[in-house]
Amino acid sequence: MSTEKPRRNQVGPSTQAVQGGEPRTKVTSAIAMPIIQSATFTFTDTKELSDYFEGRIERDEYGRYGNPTQRVAELKLAALEGAEDGLLFSSGMAAITTTLFAMLSRGAHVVVTDDAYRRTRQFLHQILRRYGIEVSTVPAGDYERMEEAVRTTTRLIFSESPTNPYNRIIDLERLADIGRRHRVKTIIDSTFATPINQRPTQFGIDLVIHSATKYLGGHNDFLAGVLLGSADLVGAVREFHGITGAISDAFISYLLIRGIKTLALRVARQNENAQRLAEFLEAHPKIERVHYPGLPSHPEHHIAVRQMRGFGGVVSFEVYGDLHTASRLVDACRIPRIAPSLGAVESLIEQPALMSFYELTTEERLQVGIKDTLVRYAVGVEDADDLIADLAQALEQI
Repeated sequence: MSTEKPRRNQVGPSTQAVQGGEPRTKVTSAIAMPIIQSATFTFTDTKELSDYFEGRIERDEYGRYGNPTQRVAELKLAALEGAEDGLLFSSGMAAITTTLFAMLSRGAHVVVTDDAYRRTRQFLHQILRRYGIEVSTVPAGDYERMEEAVRTTTRLIFSESPTNPYNRIIDLERLADIGRRHRVKTIIDSTFATPINQRPTQFGIDLVIHSATKYLGGHNDFLAGVLLGSADLVGAVREFHGITGAISDAFISYLLIRGIKTLALRVARQNENAQRLAEFLEAHPKIERVHYPGLPSHPEHHIAVRQMRGFGGVVSFEVYGDLHTASRLVDACRIPRIAPSLGAVESLIEQPALMSFYELTTEERLQVGIKDTLVRYAVGVEDADDLIADLAQALEQI
């Protein structure tokens, strides 16, 4: 893991998570950011209205364009990511789709890696193609293929790091270099990493997206997404966002602010738990392979060590056997719940072949890289000894 020390004018991630982005003095002197539950905001007189529209003052006008609670959540995440600005959305997919719509037009071309989130790839290949936007898919980690795929019409390179579900690690510096040399914007979905473990903008990535539903909120109780990057790029998407209306309301923004305050603590525990589970699984005779960047056996472990401060809370692994063997293991676990999503305080477990690709045959799943024996374990903050003991008893039953 990276051992880079913060500069003197920087503070640590825990301090940023608690203090970053919030005004020192809030409305009514509250220590918690209040929920400004208003859809519209009044003006004192027409001069104030003119000052607002001509950019002499900053304030809120209408809830679709922003809310004070939302703005604090955006600034807090920007501070944590080390970005200039942030923009909150109603979900992670809303952040992805709105950003892509805002940055692309007919005739444009996008390069995406093959291990990107399934819904992202579906949106690119099925929806954007209908609007005359071309898409090339390249293997994650194949930078030669990635560069070869770039055309004069390419506008974006989109990837994840770590990827879902195999925890592939993208060399962010190398990706950013390709983007700079070809004048193509780069976007990383950094949901699996969180700003605690990785800050893609520090490696030259233009824009970062998180599903705030996951680690940032941390409690499985709301949906949200965020875009982070330079003020110019985020501002351009903000204008589009105000038209499409994929907004996050004040109460969700409040819950997000509240969740972020314990983010560094939760992620540290999840990093530790996941590392221990990965090491236990890799040594077990009934496990064929473990996909976790904290293991030296991971093909991009050396990259993860260089650019991450922690290796994340998702452990994917393959059992010896077939689909039903993996199902018996999942059903035998007593602590994790069977559910989609990840990043919250509760451990969750699933088989991607069933949870995300149920409608496909085994052969069709293999064509998109999903094995029937693959299990994804999203580690929570429970005691690692209990999680390992639970997995051990489950493995005895298959």
